[in-house]
Amino acid sequence: IAEFNELPAIICVNKVDLASLAKAKEIFGLYEQIGYRVVYASAETGLGVDELRQLLLDCTTVLTGPSGVGKSSLINAIAPALALDVGALRDFMQKGRHTTRTAHLLPLPYGDKTYVADTPGIRELGLYDIDPADLGFYFIEMEPYVNECRFPNCTHDHEPQCAVRAAVEQGAIDAERYESYLRLLHGEE
Repeated sequence: IAEFNELPAIICVNKVDLASLAKAKEIFGLYEQIGYRVVYASAETGLGVDELRQLLLDCTTVLTGPSGVGKSSLINAIAPALALDVGALRDFMQKGRHTTRTAHLLPLPYGDKTYVADTPGIRELGLYDIDPADLGFYFIEMEPYVNECRFPNCTHDHEPQCAVRAAVEQGAIDAERYESYLRLLHGEE
């Protein structure tokens, strides 16, 4: 979605203290490899909070992600005076409740142009304005291959002589990311 809207994206992995930094890097390191900035953080211990604070300066930033990942907790760690409500995880599945029910644009006390939008958790992700034929252009690791396919309207799903699928088979594109692409393409994510 960020690529489609030409927005810079930073991936913040919160709650690193619940596993380990090494485990988090094992899981999310792929995103660094394909060119995204990844910040490993813990609102609980303060890891990565100073880095996030610096990244937010003089920007309007939207924090988005599933319920329970600690978006409001991170904002509280960055700017404690805001004292946003945060919820506990539900015991039976360790999933978050929707403590934040509407998006709020909050001024941060770090300059006149520093704002952060705290948003409710994402329940589902959709491709609302993205033409499925263009989806491959928004997976940055696929973009170099999409115009190399035999068919100009290739969906990179089943067509013969697909350069994207060939790149997956050769290991140039991560298989899990390709599977994520297919789930989005088919409306499963």
